Amino acid sequence: MNEKLKKSFQNLKGFWNSRNKKQKTLGISAVILVLLLAAGVTYFMTRTKYSPLYSGLDVSETGSIKDELDHEGIPSKVTDGGKTIEVPEDQVDELKVKLAAKGLPKTGSIDYSFFSQNASFGMTDNEFNVVKLDAMQTELENLIEQMNGVEKAKVMINLPNQGVFVTDSQAKASASVVLTLKNGYELDQNQVKAVYNLVSKSVPNLPTDNIVIMNQDFEYYDLNSSNSSGNAYTQQQSIKKQIERDIQQQVQTMLSTLMGPGKAVVNVTADIDFTQEKREENLVEPVDKTNMKGIEISAKKIQETYKGTGAASGTTSSSSDSLGSSYISGSNGNGTYSKTSDTINYEVNRIKRKIVESPYKIRDLGIEVMVEPPVRTKRSSLPASRLKDIKTMLSTIVRTSIDKSSGTNLSNRSVANKISVSVQPFAANATANTAKSSAIPWWVYAIGGALLLVIAALVFFMVRGRRKEDQEEEEFVEEAAETTTPIEIPDVNEEKETEATARRKQLEKLAKEKPDEFAKLLRSWLSE
Repeated sequence: MNEKLKKSFQNLKGFWNSRNKKQKTLGISAVILVLLLAAGVTYFMTRTKYSPLYSGLDVSETGSIKDELDHEGIPSKVTDGGKTIEVPEDQVDELKVKLAAKGLPKTGSIDYSFFSQNASFGMTDNEFNVVKLDAMQTELENLIEQMNGVEKAKVMINLPNQGVFVTDSQAKASASVVLTLKNGYELDQNQVKAVYNLVSKSVPNLPTDNIVIMNQDFEYYDLNSSNSSGNAYTQQQSIKKQIERDIQQQVQTMLSTLMGPGKAVVNVTADIDFTQEKREENLVEPVDKTNMKGIEISAKKIQETYKGTGAASGTTSSSSDSLGSSYISGSNGNGTYSKTSDTINYEVNRIKRKIVESPYKIRDLGIEVMVEPPVRTKRSSLPASRLKDIKTMLSTIVRTSIDKSSGTNLSNRSVANKISVSVQPFAANATANTAKSSAIPWWVYAIGGALLLVIAALVFFMVRGRRKEDQEEEEFVEEAAETTTPIEIPDVNEEKETEATARRKQLEKLAKEKPDEFAKLLRSWLSE
């Protein structure tokens, strides 16, 4: 058995060595391609496609549904932070019906449709009041959750007992609201006022002073506060970080385009002026600023003259007043009199301005940049012209961002002091390159193992086929030796050359020189 196995292995080895390099490459490529194709088909045929069964659930409700599905042996996945549960797509409709029959999901609140579905003559006043209060709270929660930035709302209303007599004074209602905001979102003052007014107008006899609104972090929202969170510092810091982040992203995008991804790190520090100025200006300006004149809208000119005897008396004299009138007196009672009056009304430009300046002005700005040279171990590989271009770009951003009205000196020297550019190799890139060069992908091992299995299977089947063929040949030779009778060969000298003797000699020669072909020939004759 071992000799046959060795012989089969040698034959296989000889067959492989007899192939040229191109044939060997094609054979190996074909095996790898078949394996990859089989793996891909198997993956896509056996992969389960999931679809959402329920979304927006409470974490406790998701756990209940998950336990029920696991108990039934149905595969499922929990996504969206525990708020969504997914099941195989072909089982969604069936599972909804099954879970609804078991009363799942159980979360939810009463809305006003409950009255039309469950109202009956047997409902007491207390039961009706409880259902009415719950429905009112549910409707308010649904309305508040429609606001931008509010993920979930919880409303608790306290209604006072109504007096029996009409003369009894009505007590005030009260309400508490807890808002769950989305990540990174803050309510502005307009939204806070909207919540106060919405709750106050929805509940009878509920003043805004009896309403308390808080978020999930127990931050109190005041109706009269200028800041929604009651903390002006928090809002100012948020605006400051947003401005710094916008400038940082702008610089980072430009440097990534210039140097390549992962080759630059940017840090921005800004000084913001939050002072808001409101002023009113009443200006009067001439229409014609060159001659400092307005528009003539009306004119009046009066001229009076007189000449004759008795016009004046007394001492001879002459004078004139400020209105343009003049007269001359004579000693003999003869004289002249004249008066001229000019009145002109001008219209000027009257300008009224109400100016409200923006409270967010950048008083100062600093930008720090670290870049990695093209050859990370050689700082001189970064050209000086490239470094100059980076500094020029940063100087332009600083000049255009700082508010000019703040009085900040924007000379070339002061702008250069606000910029810092450093050329350093990044340790993170060195670690990533080392790990990338040393690590061998897992699929290399997988393909190698699969290829070894295929080669082993091919060798096993070839050896078994060769061994079976040799066994059949040995059995045939033994049977042929037992069934055939020895051929008597007469003396050559006495034998006559005929067609039969010629064929016999050829067969004898074939049996001596090529026994394998002779055996195949005998096998074909016996089968016939």
